[in-house]
Amino acid sequence: MKEIYLDNSSTTKVLEEAAQAVFDAMTINFGNPSSLHRKGIEAEKIMKQARENIARVLGVSPGEIYFTSGGTESNNWAIKGAASALRRRGNHLVTTTIEHPSVLEAFAALEEEGFSVTYLKVDSEAVIDLKELEAAIRPDTILVSIMYVNNEVGSIQPIGEAAQIIKSRSNALFHVDGVQAFGKIPLISNLEGIDLLSISGHKIYGPKGIGALFIRDKVTINPLLHGGGQEAGQRSGTENLPGIAGFGVAANICLEKMSEWQGLMTQLKQRLMRGILDNIPDTVLNGPASGAPHILNISFLGTRGEILLHALEAKNIYVSTGSACSSRKSAKSHVLKAMAKSQEEQDGAIRFSLSPFISEEDIDYTIEILAKEVREIRKFVRR
Repeated sequence: MKEIYLDNSSTTKVLEEAAQAVFDAMTINFGNPSSLHRKGIEAEKIMKQARENIARVLGVSPGEIYFTSGGTESNNWAIKGAASALRRRGNHLVTTTIEHPSVLEAFAALEEEGFSVTYLKVDSEAVIDLKELEAAIRPDTILVSIMYVNNEVGSIQPIGEAAQIIKSRSNALFHVDGVQAFGKIPLISNLEGIDLLSISGHKIYGPKGIGALFIRDKVTINPLLHGGGQEAGQRSGTENLPGIAGFGVAANICLEKMSEWQGLMTQLKQRLMRGILDNIPDTVLNGPASGAPHILNISFLGTRGEILLHALEAKNIYVSTGSACSSRKSAKSHVLKAMAKSQEEQDGAIRFSLSPFISEEDIDYTIEILAKEVREIRKFVRR
């Protein structure tokens, strides 16, 4: 039976070209980029090319790209590194209530160290209020962190406007978690107004265990890791060359295909959304109807998301109930709670996250199976 994978916000299938680059970097060009001999120089060239590819997608300088182990490390480094570097200037930080756990937990750790954090609320479509952001900025504000695209409901934050507000009212650094936006939608030109931006390889059809942090030239944050001084002394540890090679290839393909893939996923998302909302009663859209092209979150009232997830899994359809980084925990979605969704809406929520490799037939089959499984589950789940 064919598999229909609709959990691409959790992770993606690696592109064949990226997988080949990973394999080659493990078996042919396997040298340490820090080594002075030919093998090391060959490895360094691969790393340089990957850095240039990623910088091209972002519209920034290659020297502003620092490789990490993934989005979680990038977020932690940006937030903790900025807070510790700027502590003498102030003690106040700003973020939102719907951030990824790697951001929220980093801020929680800083609160334990004595920092003051303001959490911006969101509206019913999981978008911040720019007036609330403006009011939150104080003379002692040193860092603002806002995600570009929400990983659970696909809302896109007004990052350009937020950057203008932050830069016009303070000297605070602006960090953006760009993991769900990078390679999926066009970002603001040259990341204008953004000081720090986190990205990840396995969300864009590259390998796991690799990410990067954009640090704007002349912006200084403290390193998390100390050691051999790799990544211009900012992130010590032997570079993950296979991961970097695959990440660079995937980023280049995403740049070439972005317009085509964005249009395709938008069409698939609209087909799936309309097919569910028009044909399955008691369903509720969570988040904006537009939003990111690859994320759709819908509540099936009178069901339980986890039960529905496993019913679909039995039919080789793979979805999620929320963030893969927290879905194994018993806690409810903090994003849906922040959107003031009812308990029933939270309990019955399913996230569908698309890729350009899904067909219309896959979407139609998913809708057909959903209708049957929801009908069956509602017979046994009390509302």
